[in-house]
Amino acid sequence: MCILMSDAHSDLTPQWIEVSALTAPALLGTAAGLLLSDLMHRNARRGLGIGIGVLGILAVLPFVVDGVAGLVTGPRSRYGVRRKIQQIRDGGNGLPDHDGVDEELREQGLI
Repeated sequence: MCILMSDAHSDLTPQWIEVSALTAPALLGTAAGLLLSDLMHRNARRGLGIGIGVLGILAVLPFVVDGVAGLVTGPRSRYGVRRKIQQIRDGGNGLPDHDGVDEELREQGLI
């Protein structure tokens, strides 16, 4: 059971990023093929090629955004280090917020 859980959580890449990684080269190749081919009228070919090229760029965009976000907020960036330190500070010492005395005072209505 533990092996199955570790396998399920080993891949943290969202599905849409994988799909865009697979479609980007195909869309860019199709755009290049249409722009270079002489099978269509020039204006139709140009418009369709530019449209498919834009789709290819949009498919690659999640990788670019994820890479930039990793650089800005990653664990080795200035912001990432500050965030980690703040999480450690906010985490406290790991003890519950109250102890037995606090519980008794709450039961008596004093707190």
